Amino acid sequence: MTRAFLFPGLTTRVIFGAGTLAQVPEELRRMGHRKALVLSTPHQEAEARALPLGDLSAGVFAGAAMHTPTDVTEKAVEAYTASGATCVVSLGGGSTTGLGKAIAVRTGADQLVIPTTYAGSEMTDILGETAGGEKTTRRDPAIRPEVVVYDVALTLTLPLSLTVTSALNALAHAMEALYAPDRNPVIEALCREALTAFKTALPRLTQNPADLDARAEALYAAWCCSTALGQVSMALHHKLAHVLGGSFGLPHAETHAVLLPHTTAFNAAAAPDLLRPLTETFGGAPGLWDFAQSLGAPLRLADIGMKAQDLDRAAEIAMRNAYWNPRPFDRSGIRNLLQAAFEGRRPNT
Repeated sequence: MTRAFLFPGLTTRVIFGAGTLAQVPEELRRMGHRKALVLSTPHQEAEARALPLGDLSAGVFAGAAMHTPTDVTEKAVEAYTASGATCVVSLGGGSTTGLGKAIAVRTGADQLVIPTTYAGSEMTDILGETAGGEKTTRRDPAIRPEVVVYDVALTLTLPLSLTVTSALNALAHAMEALYAPDRNPVIEALCREALTAFKTALPRLTQNPADLDARAEALYAAWCCSTALGQVSMALHHKLAHVLGGSFGLPHAETHAVLLPHTTAFNAAAAPDLLRPLTETFGGAPGLWDFAQSLGAPLRLADIGMKAQDLDRAAEIAMRNAYWNPRPFDRSGIRNLLQAAFEGRRPNT
């Protein structure tokens, strides 16, 4: 019997390679824009100002912040409106990409994204924003960027610690996509590609962070994961990451990295067949924990800013809104998972 599935297709234009940054002005003109506001974090302001946009630049807003706080977005929208730009160029990781999306959904601006990490927000229609100490997530076609330019050369200076945690963040996208209720064969194939590519590339990068071929393999894997995330529903893993980041200020990539073996173990009990590609590549949840340890990744929530007294509240927040997950759960189940991640225990299954 032929397997039935729905694949909605990809709408984002992707340019991938080394040295592709030089094509950004051409892409802006192809999109019909004469002025673009460049976005970055304060840390990457120098790189944002060095973009070769010439008279296409309407200036730089270098205030992007982790978890996309709405007060920062309000300032950025004011800067965008005052600049006379008709699109934004987001240079950086998830914080900058998130700010570009927040501007776009409020103003209708087109987006050209230049990722410098493996975080993977760029190929999705997902926007997570923080206000009043809580992070909310929404999806809308208007949130999805129009163009993404991947330049492998930009990842050569990515610190090794962020290389590892950002890649594990991306792997979490593939993990959840494998068991998503709206998965399809195209997404499954991309996830398999990503698992293999990261398994090969990351150990090489720990030995030589300037290995251009390994960088290309890792960035390709990140694109696969980002594309997968942009086509499917999220479940428990991403919900917990948003809770810990938005309500407790934990760093995004590191939180994903610590949670990944534990959320994998939790859901593998209900969806072992769907997670078989991950088991075959890494050895399941225990193998993921071992892989993360071998790369020097953080293994405990306690080491990235989580306080023991906040675990109960985190479990309560995670239970507030109903959402799909392959394995049913209650507050006790989430609390136990968070405790294991807080202590950094190696999963048994």
